[in-house]
Amino acid sequence: MSQVILLEDEPVLREELAEFLQGQGHRVTVAATVAEFMQVLQPREHQVAVLDLGLPDGDGLDLILRMRRSGMRLGIVILTARGSTQDKVTGLTGGADYYIPKTADLSELAATIAALARRMDVQEQPRWLLQASPRQLTPPGFPPVALSAQDFVVLKTLAQGGESVTREAIVHALGADYFDYDQRRLDTQMRRLRRKVQEACGLELPVNTLRAVGFSFQAPIDVKL
Repeated sequence: MSQVILLEDEPVLREELAEFLQGQGHRVTVAATVAEFMQVLQPREHQVAVLDLGLPDGDGLDLILRMRRSGMRLGIVILTARGSTQDKVTGLTGGADYYIPKTADLSELAATIAALARRMDVQEQPRWLLQASPRQLTPPGFPPVALSAQDFVVLKTLAQGGESVTREAIVHALGADYFDYDQRRLDTQMRRLRRKVQEACGLELPVNTLRAVGFSFQAPIDVKL
């Protein structure tokens, strides 16, 4: 897991990218302007920056030059709509480590950040721990979070279900009939779980909602029954 700071002025894309990166196990800080980026940037904490170029209050290339001139040790990925060869050359010679067009698949962005994180000596992604007795979830680097019986069943189903766990599988694990089950109860359960972890340690619970499918636990997790 790495600490990523994302600079993107388009709200919908910013939200989608942040959710995707969190799903990859990264901790993400977002900014919409150069000024906001400089305000939230923590050079001792952030290892990788993902930057757009065309921004409301400046140009991403100028920002990169400013950071490089200050000697900041930060991996930089340009993610932009500017896709010409000259734009790429300018970005890379200006101090970026990678240059990715916004038309690229998100898997390329994920692989690029992973490669850059290794170069930046980022440690291996910490693992979460789910225990049955006592029922608790231990976030990496934080004390355990107590769980209800239903919390535990939901998280165990996610942890053991691979990349995609259907709503039906979770409902069945809870001992309910899927066709009689009110789906809003499951959504409420997930919101409560996310809030519980957030309030306990400040971390985002790495569970992604898969539209029209179900959910996915997006970080390494061990289960101790």
